[in-house]
This record gives sequence, C-alpha cells and structure tokens, in this order.
Amino acid sequence: MKSFEIIVSGKVQGVGYRFFVLKKANLYNIRGIVKNQPDGSVKIIATGKQANLNIFIEELKRGPSLSNVSNVVFFEIPVQDSETFKITY
Repeated sequence: MKSFEIIVSGKVQGVGYRFFVLKKANLYNIRGIVKNQPDGSVKIIATGKQANLNIFIEELKRGPSLSNVSNVVFFEIPVQDSETFKITY
C-alpha cells in the first residue's frame, strides 16, 4: 500500500470533479479524501495499491466532461490510515 498527495489544477471546481474522483476511487479501491482548495485546485489524499493508484492518477488527468484539467502534481507521503474514500469540506 502507498499513499499520495495529489493536487489537480484547472477548471476543477463547480464541474462535479470531486464526485468524479469519489466514483473513480471506489472503482479502483482507493481510500482517502478529496477536497476543494481556496486557490481553485482540488487536493486528494489517496491510499491503495501502486497499480491502482497509477490508473487512478491517469483518470484524474482526464476528469469529468465539464472539467478542464491543466495540471496534476503528486508525491508519495507516509501511508495514511483510512477505511473509505470521502469528500471533505
């Protein structure tokens, strides 16, 4: 298991991006959180198997149809203990 902090920039607020992330996290058995940031980006803490995280991150680069992802930055962090994936506010 690995954990990543992921910051997604672009048109990612007000377009259903967090719900898209939640759906993909559940699909790929990823645990963690997704949260809008004051600067207009979205922050994700994701924990799962490396192969699943790789696919998940590729999905994040595409986003839902109304989004326009301009940048995805991610880095490994210490493994986070989370039982589910949820949207936080």
